[in-house]
Amino acid sequence: MTKKDLGLLILILVVGAVVAAINPRFLLPINLANTANLVGMFGISALGQAFVIMTGGIELSVGSVIALTGVLFVDLVANQNVPWPLALAIVLVMGVVIGLVHGLLITKLRLQPFVVTLCGLLIYRGLARFYTKDSTAGFGFGQKFPELEFITAGRSFGVPNSFIALLIIAVIMWVVLHRSIFGRHLYAVGKNEEAARYSGIRTSVVIIAAYVICQVLTVVSAVYFAMYTRSIAPSAHGNFYELYAIAAAVLGGFSLRGGEGSIIGALLGVVLLQELQNLVNLLGIPSSLNFAVMGTVILIGVIADQQLVRFRARRTNDRKQVAALPTAAGE
Repeated sequence: MTKKDLGLLILILVVGAVVAAINPRFLLPINLANTANLVGMFGISALGQAFVIMTGGIELSVGSVIALTGVLFVDLVANQNVPWPLALAIVLVMGVVIGLVHGLLITKLRLQPFVVTLCGLLIYRGLARFYTKDSTAGFGFGQKFPELEFITAGRSFGVPNSFIALLIIAVIMWVVLHRSIFGRHLYAVGKNEEAARYSGIRTSVVIIAAYVICQVLTVVSAVYFAMYTRSIAPSAHGNFYELYAIAAAVLGGFSLRGGEGSIIGALLGVVLLQELQNLVNLLGIPSSLNFAVMGTVILIGVIADQQLVRFRARRTNDRKQVAALPTAAGE
């Protein structure tokens, strides 16, 4: 755990203590379980977003992909009688294809990630609405899928399975990012793509892989959201969920310039964001201010990141000047 992660953990504990002091309901088991469930669902997509941000890119189509793959998954399982493991495989393949297309457009056609993913946001939302004829997709009355419902919406030892899934995925992603050659290449590309290319790193492959990972985790998150809500309105489902993912990653120390961040930080960012959302709800603040809270959080995170970069640059320059003093005196 880095100093930045430790600072974020302390902030989470302080905010939690303040919220609990203001409203003791915060510590009720049912509230903690509901918060953990939301942390799990949003956290999975946030980890995917973090991989893209690590490359210096951004993925704005997360919410629309959650809507599109969500309605497709529900329709396959509820209406087409497709076994849920096969339906899950189909939407996961769809996530791979979307990530691959985005990565190729960015690396081969040299399009800006913002433009590519913004277009994706519009395209996938439109496809979701067209697929359902702009009607709500959901499960029929009395339809039961015990195994699927337990894995996605059930609990083990009182802990939501979505949160357990997040922890398992986080461990895997931690190994990928912090203990693999691909992870080192990802950091290098984020720091300086051109230098990484001259060092022999296949930067295009690394960037494409980051977008594929992002979309696969987004699809996994979409399935959890679909089973949590049980019905999906394609015009609204997943709206602005990409902001949750971006805010969590930025809060967790992932720099929008790329090349910085940790999986633990991203997890802590998700926890802090949901803690703030819980604070808004418990204090009776209108839910319409949720997005204002997220916007403020992202802004504070970016400002803090900028100030940290300037502080590091200033300290590095000071060290260079101090190191040069003996040489100057000798002359």
